[in-house]
Amino acid sequence: MPRAVAVMAKDYPAGASTQAHFHPRGQLLHAVDGVMLAKTAQGAWIVPPRHALWIPPHTVHCVDFRVPVSLRTAYIRLEEAAAIPAHCKVIAVPVLLREAILALLEEPVLYDEAGRGGALATLVIHEVARAAKAEFELPLPTDRRLAALCEALIDNCALPLDIDDWATRFGLSRRTLTRRFRAETGLSFAEWRRRLRAMSAAALLSEGAKAESTAHRVGYRSASALIAMMRRR
Repeated sequence: MPRAVAVMAKDYPAGASTQAHFHPRGQLLHAVDGVMLAKTAQGAWIVPPRHALWIPPHTVHCVDFRVPVSLRTAYIRLEEAAAIPAHCKVIAVPVLLREAILALLEEPVLYDEAGRGGALATLVIHEVARAAKAEFELPLPTDRRLAALCEALIDNCALPLDIDDWATRFGLSRRTLTRRFRAETGLSFAEWRRRLRAMSAAALLSEGAKAESTAHRVGYRSASALIAMMRRR
């Protein structure tokens, strides 16, 4: 459409997912309710409520909807997207940005660029460009065995296997796994898994889950151990 910003409202049931795809526009993947897991070749991002993921133009991605999600997403034209960093990032959505997206949904699809619709579109672009990055990112390795390891943990971060168990499962020595994992992600295996557990716990808690049940679901024996880890982070 011949407008700088296009917005869309769509609801997804729990367990839904998209195939890998890309858009010629940049996408602000935002949900007013629910938690999403988005993946690209470079990383994985957990997107909890009141947050959004900026996806640059032509970035191949897929999205898993862990719970029912009310999506309110904005697509920013290639020319305007050039003003926004060309890498994926999760942002905390300020009230002004959220309300601008919702207000733009009320405008005609071909809104008046010189009127309210155009002003809202400009505001969306500025707010996305200036938004600070939130710490909800997990770099993914390109090595197929390490990638399979990470996918298994993303599916169930409470798995009790330690680094020696994973090395045995994928036919690697502990030293090789440790060295390759850090080289490809910039993190140690232990730090990567702690970050995954913290992100998963934050998403569950934001949905209203109790601390004790959340701790068990992400691989901690008690709520106090989980809370201590998250405070350190």
